[in-house]
Amino acid sequence: MNPDDYEVLPTNNVVTHMTAGAIAGVMEHCVMYPLDSVKTRMQSLSRTNQHGIIDTFYRMVKKEGLFRPVRGMSAMVVGAGPSHALYFSTYEYIKNSLRQRTNSTRYHPVIHGAAGCIATLLHDGFMNPAEVIKQRLQMSNSPYKTALECLVKVYRKEGVAAFYRSYTTQLTMNVPFQCFHFITYEWMQKKINKEGKYNPSAHMISGAIAGAAAAAITTPLDVCKTLLNTQQDASATGLVHAVKTVYRLGGPTGYFRGMQARIMYQMPSTAICWSTYEFFKYLLEAKAIASPAVTVLAEDENSQSTARPVLQNEPSTPEKTTIMKPRELPSIASGTGLYGALTFNTMHTSEANFSSRSKGTVLDCSHT
Repeated sequence: MNPDDYEVLPTNNVVTHMTAGAIAGVMEHCVMYPLDSVKTRMQSLSRTNQHGIIDTFYRMVKKEGLFRPVRGMSAMVVGAGPSHALYFSTYEYIKNSLRQRTNSTRYHPVIHGAAGCIATLLHDGFMNPAEVIKQRLQMSNSPYKTALECLVKVYRKEGVAAFYRSYTTQLTMNVPFQCFHFITYEWMQKKINKEGKYNPSAHMISGAIAGAAAAAITTPLDVCKTLLNTQQDASATGLVHAVKTVYRLGGPTGYFRGMQARIMYQMPSTAICWSTYEFFKYLLEAKAIASPAVTVLAEDENSQSTARPVLQNEPSTPEKTTIMKPRELPSIASGTGLYGALTFNTMHTSEANFSSRSKGTVLDCSHT
């Protein structure tokens, strides 16, 4: 399929959006996970943890082993798949539904922001428990060895509420983050991908810029979320309490701990997420479009035709042919696209075969 047809592909396929979103979410979190571990360490309010990105990573590997930066990744794989599948499918559905109800493009930024906010509400509901387990395993001197051990012990000691203690903070952070993120991404797409084609470099650049800008703005809330999830430096029970605790222990600069690591994490992760999502959306939709309807023909039971051998030097004369009835079998993949369905019915004579198709084949094209 020609990449020029990318934007006219049907974007209402929920399965396509969920599959592409799940793959993109897993890729995003797994590839950049070591840097996410560094960010969690740097956001700790302990005075002994005030180191740079490279120094923090080096200390983790030197003191705790080579695989310490990836501890807790299994929790993100389990959580990122279904949460991102729901996230992207909800965003695409709401965006397309609202776009169909307006004829002006000036409302599109508001539509993109609203769709991103609603998708975030569902995403965080699935993702918050995985975030808690991940950050408990990432923190310094973590008593947990595996994600399952962390899940069981936290549940027994603190109950279900521990997995959603930071949910309001997560929403307070992610709603503006995703709102700004989607608006910036769609705006960048209009600037550097005006043709609306499938353009991997444009998707990566747009995703990276959108992720970096949104990450910088929401860093103070991310510091509060880390405190609520880990309960490492002080016990915090809610967002207001966490804001006060961060100020008491770290002062005004405490709200911006780990901002550099957060931006460096979000830039490539959102670039990977968007490019992976757009690629698999393009691939799956192109595959659906390329699968035509299958039509098989059968001879009428009442029709009779006698075949006789043709002599080598015998002149070809027009002869009466018997038309066969078409029989349509169910196709594996639908051929229906944005502009309707295209069906081909081919009717052969008894002497027609693949080597003489042009002689004995009637092609009937109907477009509905």
